[in-house]
Order: sequence, then C-alpha cells, then structure tokens
Amino acid sequence: MINLFEVAETNKMIEQENLDVRTITIGISLLDCMDHDIDVLCKNIYNKITTVAKDLVKTGEEIEKKYGIPIVNKRISVTPIALVGGPACKTPDGSNACKSTKDFVKIAKTLDRCAAELKVNFIGGYSAIVSKGMTPAERLLIESIPEAMKVTSNVCSSVNVGSTKTGINMDAVKLMGEIIKETADLTKEN
Repeated sequence: MINLFEVAETNKMIEQENLDVRTITIGISLLDCMDHDIDVLCKNIYNKITTVAKDLVKTGEEIEKKYGIPIVNKRISVTPIALVGGPACKTPDGSNACKSTKDFVKIAKTLDRCAAELKVNFIGGYSAIVSKGMTPAERLLIESIPEAMKVTSNVCSSVNVGSTKTGINMDAVKLMGEIIKETADLTKEN
C-alpha cells in the first residue's frame, strides 16, 4: 500500500530531481520483410513498421498521463539492416557483388519516413554485426553510413565490431575509424 510519504517523495523526484523515463522501445523483427528487390523490401519495411508501431507514441503518452512521469524518448528498434538488406544488394545474376551504397541509403530513408510518420524520436537498427567477419552486404551498409546519416534525421546506426566471446574484428575497427571521420565531415552542419 502506498502511503502519503511515498507520494510526496515521488512528486519531489519529478519536480525537483527531474525524474523521468528515458526511453520506451518497441522491437520489430524485419526478417519477414526481406526481398531481392530493393523497392519491394522498402515497401515491406514501411508497411511492417507503420503497422506494428502505430500506437507506440499514443501508448507512451497514456503512460505519462497515468503515472505523471514524462517519457523522454519513444523509440523503435529493428533487425540489423545489413542482414535484412543483404538479399537486395545482390547483382541480378545472384553473385555476392553488391551494387552500391545507394540501396542501403534508400532503406535508411524508408526508416526515417517511418519515424517521422509515427512521430518517434529514434529508429535504431541501421546496423551491422561484424565481430566474426564481414559479408559484402555488411561492408556496403558500413560504407553507406555517412550518406545515410546525412540524409536522415531520426535514424540511429551502430556497428558491432567485437565481443568478449568472438574477439575484435580489427579490419572492421579500421574501416569504422574511416567511416566515423567521413560521417563527421558530412554531418558537421547538423
């Protein structure tokens, strides 16, 4: 049972100590969106995210009102896009040669459009997990990060280059150093 002291203490935390909930996140698997055609893939991603997360912000606002505690960020997290976008980066003959970074940037723009429509603060998952090595599609996603971050507002990117279990992919570390510098240069106005 809540007593008056606890109510007063909670009010003090909210008013004087800025108590808030940092983030609420909905995780969405995009594995069922995969397709070899980039346009179909983007359409599938858009439809899945805007359907599954349509009530995220509304639900967050209801929680804020019910408990009187602000929620700073409403966020969506999706399956790493290097995995989801890999099949769309194949050449028409099915080889592993990737087309260009433009396909991944198109996916980033789709994610950003979803975030804007749903009014979420962030959409994460423009990511690759390369601690055990790097596929051509993962490399392409990494190379697309500077442009993707330049042309989007709410997309978050990450690259996992190592873990205590798998070790560190030093080739990926070197590449990420270059990518981070290029991203900083391209987005300095932001």
